[in-house]
Amino acid sequence: MGHRSKYDRILSLYTKIMSGDVIRKSDEAADLGVNERTIQRDIDDIRAFFDNNSTSIGFGKQIVYDRSRRGYLLHDENCKYLTNSEILAVCKMLLESRALVKDEMMPIIDKLINSCTPEQSRRKVAAMIGNEKYHYCEPHHGVKFVNILWDIGAAIQEQRVIEIDYRRLRESKTVHRRVVPAAIMFSEYYFYLAAFPYNIKRKCCFEDPGDINPTIYRIDRIKSMKTTDTVVRKPYSDLLDDGEFRKRVQFMYGGKLQTIRFRYSGMSVESVLDRLPTAKILSEENGVYTIEAETFGKGIEMWLRSHGDTVEIIQPYNESK
Repeated sequence: MGHRSKYDRILSLYTKIMSGDVIRKSDEAADLGVNERTIQRDIDDIRAFFDNNSTSIGFGKQIVYDRSRRGYLLHDENCKYLTNSEILAVCKMLLESRALVKDEMMPIIDKLINSCTPEQSRRKVAAMIGNEKYHYCEPHHGVKFVNILWDIGAAIQEQRVIEIDYRRLRESKTVHRRVVPAAIMFSEYYFYLAAFPYNIKRKCCFEDPGDINPTIYRIDRIKSMKTTDTVVRKPYSDLLDDGEFRKRVQFMYGGKLQTIRFRYSGMSVESVLDRLPTAKILSEENGVYTIEAETFGKGIEMWLRSHGDTVEIIQPYNESK
């Protein structure tokens, strides 16, 4: 290639560096028709540009020499974008979650992969998850609902009442509800909405009319949703601390806050503590742990039973104050 102007060279190098490419002086000198000393001066000019314009382009950007890759590359101490390793991790988590149908999951995965730089890294990440993409098992409900997540999130932020037509699991019938949405949660393949009933006769619609805790709805079962103009000024946020509630609703069952105590003699007490964020080890003797935890509803009962003889309930459910 013939000799190119200094401005063309610097713009070419700058574009490559910002794209995550590795700059090797010998390759660039041959490509741009100059010697390696000229390429070094161009790199120094770009370094000076970063130093002099840190306020506008962001602090922490440096061009460094990587001996293992035998070239110069951009090091950003305050990078606002995902690294290639982080993109791979997020793709793996999404695919393992099986949370969305293929038509919604695959475009998200492809957009994440396309964020990798340079092109060689994109191809590597695509190859690493190619088999999982091909064999991806979407949820059986087959419902697209990504757009409704945004609508629910907006209603939560604006404290607006929403109307939903919801298909119940047991009765297989659809009911109409007006609710105040409080939180969107995810657990084991499904997204859930925690919401407070709004202007409803609780005695005719709920097993425990005195339960003031939010009701749990599986979002893929919401057949239709409408955001109303009704803004609720009542401090529902005072009734629900999203983070604390999430710790106690691991099994996505509504109901009152319960305290349960049990003994665990299985292989990994860590798996119990990770599954129950509120769990506390009260004592340990000969590998048998006495554990206490708080959860909403009685969904924990099925989970404890699944552990067979390794779990013994020693204190039944007590309503927490």
